Order: sequence, then C-alpha cells, then structure tokens
Amino acid sequence: MTVTAGEVREGDYGTKVVAVEPGGAEFIPPGERHGRPLNLLWTWMSPNLEFATVFVGVISVLYFRQTFGEAIAAIVVGTALGSLTHGVLSARGPGMGVPQMVLSRIAFGFRGNALPAGLNAVIAGIGWFAVNSVSGTLALSVLTGMPAPLCLVIIVLVQVGIAFFGHNLVHVFERWALPLLAVAFLLATIFTFTAATPGAVAGNTGGVGGFLLTVGAAFGYAAGWNPYATDYTRYLPTTANAKRAGLFAGLGVFVSCTILEIVGAASATIATTQENPTAAFTGHLPLFVAGLTLLAIAIGAISANVINVYSGAMSFLALGIELPLTLRRAIVAGVFGVIGFVLALTGLEDAGEKYEAFLLIIAYWIGPWLGVYLTDWYLRRRQDEAALAGLLFDRTHNPWGGFAAMLIAMVASIVLFCAQTLYTGPVAAAFPGIGDLTFEVGFVLAAVLYALFGAKARRQLV
Repeated sequence: MTVTAGEVREGDYGTKVVAVEPGGAEFIPPGERHGRPLNLLWTWMSPNLEFATVFVGVISVLYFRQTFGEAIAAIVVGTALGSLTHGVLSARGPGMGVPQMVLSRIAFGFRGNALPAGLNAVIAGIGWFAVNSVSGTLALSVLTGMPAPLCLVIIVLVQVGIAFFGHNLVHVFERWALPLLAVAFLLATIFTFTAATPGAVAGNTGGVGGFLLTVGAAFGYAAGWNPYATDYTRYLPTTANAKRAGLFAGLGVFVSCTILEIVGAASATIATTQENPTAAFTGHLPLFVAGLTLLAIAIGAISANVINVYSGAMSFLALGIELPLTLRRAIVAGVFGVIGFVLALTGLEDAGEKYEAFLLIIAYWIGPWLGVYLTDWYLRRRQDEAALAGLLFDRTHNPWGGFAAMLIAMVASIVLFCAQTLYTGPVAAAFPGIGDLTFEVGFVLAAVLYALFGAKARRQLV
C-alpha cells in the first residue's frame, strides 16, 4: 500500500507497553507492525465478560417478555449476525493498516464520513463509556460498600489511564483480565443455572415482536464493536493471515456474548427483591462467588471501556480535524473520559430502561452504515489496495452516495419502524406484533440506495 509521509503515524512505538502511543488515526508503517491473529480472541472476549452483556439477556425476558427458549434463539441469531460482520471487518486491518472509521472514508468520502465517524465517536467514546461505567460502579459499590460516586471516580480513572497509553497496553490488559473474568463468570453461570427456573416465564411470551426486539438488542450489542474492528488489527504485520484475524475477532465476540447473554436470561427467572441490577444478579450466589463476580463485573466494565474510549478517540480523529499534537489520540481519549464521567453520573438511576433503549438505538445507525460500507466493498472488489489507499486521506474524495444512502435509510427506518417508549413509528404502531424492525430495514434500504446512487460511479470502479 502506498501512502505519503504525512499520512503515516509518526513516532517510535513498536511493542512498548508502558509508553503512550504517538500520533492519531494514520497508517501504521511496516516497521511498527507486530502481534498475531490469536491475540484477538482475548482482546474481544474480555470486553464482553461484563454485566452489560449479561443484561442483554435479562431484558430479553423481563422487558421483551420472551420465554427462556425464545430468548436463547434470538440471542444466538442476533449475536451471530453482529459477530460475523465484526470478523469480516477485522480481517481488513492487516492489509489496510488504518482504523475502521478511516476505512469508512472509501464509501462516504472525506466529508461525508463525518456522519458515521461522528456518531461512533459520541456513542463509543461517551455513550458506551457511560453505560459500562455505571455497571462497573454499581458492582464496586455493592462489593466495597463505598458510595457510588466515589466508585465511579475510581472506575473512570483506571479506564481513561489505560486508554490514554494506547494500543499495546489495551491488548495486554485484555489478555491479563481474561483468566479472572472467565473463572468468575463460569462460577456465576453454574450457580445461576442451578437456581434458575426457566419454566416460570413460559407464559410470558412476547411473540414475534419480542423475538425481533431481542434479536435487535443482541445484534446491537455485538455489532456495537463493528465500527472499531480494524482499530485492533491494523498493527498486525501485512503478512498476517487476514482470515485468521477475522475468525478470532468474530469468535471472541460471539462466544463471550452468547454465553453471558444466555446466563442473563436464566438469571431473570430467579425471584429477587433487589433494585440494583448487579446486586440482583449476584444475590443468589454464595458469598465468595458473589464477591468474585462483583469484582469481575467491575474489571469487565473497565475492559470494555478502555476499548470504547480508545476507539471513540480514533473515530473523532477520523473526522479529519487537525490537531497538531504528537499525543493527539491520547489527549482526545482523556477528554472523552471526562465527558463520559459526567454522563455516567446521571445514569446511576433507572439503568435498565435506559440501557434497553440505548441498545436498539446503536443498531439504528450501525445497520445503515454497514449496508453502505459492505455494498461499497463488494462493488470495489476488483480494485487493489493501492488504489483504495489513495482515497483514505484524499480530502477531495467526496462522493455523495454513501452519506445520502445512510441518512435516508436511517431517517426512513426510524420514522416508520421505531418502537421505543418515547416514539413509535406508524408501521410499528399499526403492527405491534412485529416489534422493532428498524435496523433490518435500515441495513437493506441503505444497501439498495447506495447501489442505485452508485450506478454511474460503479462503471468507474471496475
């Protein structure tokens, strides 16, 4: 791949762990490449071994009124779809060497990419950061008895500190966190299934609508990582097996999300009087296992948020805003942490309902973005990487098709098919039994519109 000097990440970083990663969202030069595809297995397992993942399963039963069997089926379908796309996107990292939201410029153009990159910067670096900080804070508060605001300060400082150092420390932290998280949640899983009564919710079925809502929530959670995909594969050597990189990245998301979401669905069948969601999940566990699980929930939240803050900063830099600072990525990560902290303070109450809405809203924009991105990738399948690399940092590359297709698909699908408490679209209101089809419609509509808008340009791509 050919890129100019100003488009290559500057500084000497290599395999250093306790060193601040220099630069921003530029191309990673061959001399800085390192790692192996297998690393991606724990990089993507650890962030999902947390309570936010468990709660996807909880809401499938408590909010979407699914039977335990229906919840399992919907969780598998939604997670499989989000994990598949995550693997496909991750596989492109070794060859292209840039963050995912920089790759998005190929389809959206330099200016049009502000739509997906801007949304991801806000949702990843601030929204997800706040959501996970709340679950980690509640767990630490129950475990230690300390006030929730103090626990939030501790959680945020650790998260931002790791993300500030950057790529290598993030990977190392995820690797070392995995054994503790795996053991803790394995024990919690055993005791949860022992106490669960899946048949107790057999009459609480939400029908097709509840099933599709659960699919959407599970997809939104797994696919929420999609806009970060190549952020964690771009450092791999160009000789690395791209298919293995995609396989391990996708498996890491699928295995961890599927297991913990099913555990969450099982835990929702256990009677409890606890209002704190984390306390409700651990209330039936033996004292030692409960304490270990609460510790794992706090560490799992940190595991997820170091990735959210890191990639949120990458997405912000992918907007093309000039920051003449050597440590511009690290500084943006710190700013995002402060904003996320303030937002998390407002989310310590009524976490369940807010989380349900948040999961679906993620899918609302990721579906159309994926529709455009994957369609463009297919249409450009005959172009080599050198030709595509020329579009990544070209400020004159500003096609309108990607931006228009995504925006139209988002607006149309949300206005017509959204099924939220604050707003229900006319189609969803007229056919309540079908649930929320926003992300499915958004994906298909964006793909079709982009193919139509690009009909003329397509002749120039091949």
